[in-house]
Amino acid sequence: MAGLLVIGDVVTDVVARHRSPVAPGTDTEADIVLRPGGSGANTAAWAAYLGADARLLARAGYDTGAWHVGELTRAGVRPHVRIDPAHPTAVVIAMVDGAGERTMLTTRGAGRRIGPQDWDDGLLDGVGRVHVSGYTLFAAPGLELVRLATRAALERGAAVSVDPASAGFLREFGSERFLRETSSAGLVIPNLDEALLLTGAGDAVTAAEALSARYGTAIVKLGEDGALLATGGTVTRHAAGTPGAGPLDSTGAGDAFAAGVLTALLGGADAGAAVEAGCRAGATAVTRVGGRPVSGP
Repeated sequence: MAGLLVIGDVVTDVVARHRSPVAPGTDTEADIVLRPGGSGANTAAWAAYLGADARLLARAGYDTGAWHVGELTRAGVRPHVRIDPAHPTAVVIAMVDGAGERTMLTTRGAGRRIGPQDWDDGLLDGVGRVHVSGYTLFAAPGLELVRLATRAALERGAAVSVDPASAGFLREFGSERFLRETSSAGLVIPNLDEALLLTGAGDAVTAAEALSARYGTAIVKLGEDGALLATGGTVTRHAAGTPGAGPLDSTGAGDAFAAGVLTALLGGADAGAAVEAGCRAGATAVTRVGGRPVSGP
């Protein structure tokens, strides 16, 4: 199986699970844990867990960078992570309610400083697919890196895919700009909010079809309702969500889904089977606290 290179972020996740609504101005009891995270890092870790030769290009900070590199290595990922001597690692505070839904506070730290200086064409040796976490595009140096890496990947004959990653940052960046900057990707994997924002559509089917007309293939994540696969402007499959014991923490579920899809494609599966694999991985992810497969309940 050819390798997977993920270009994305490394983040320190502070996950706070609260069973009652957050009370403004006072205390709310919660279970709080510290976990290694980041959309790109999570995707790489899940891909390695699922059997892929997964590599990650990212930037971490002077404070926790060594810990993150160690955790990625322990997860089976080949980390290409530069430690920024002047900036701390990105941090996300994820507040998870009783239904498993999360609200996040984010500081991007060293992650927003990844750029062309972090690239080397040798990163593509043995790689069959480059997957870009959308967070990388939302700062100028990262955008330049994505342009460079995408061009190099296509010249090598590697496939390119992209996950928009964040509806909030995507809204600030601009939908048309995102579509233009990622137009050379052959696969886009947004969640429903991101798909609707990118297309202006009013429903998932219309959004998936519009995105697939642009990219060739679009897979729209629908959470517990599964996912839509569209190719060439037409929805070809609605994969049902995989039944489970109920969500514990949705952090990283979309990253696990993407890893399931990408690993299956690299293993020779067709797009329909890859979407089913993504649903299975996402269903597994929500039964664990944190965004990585090595994190237990």
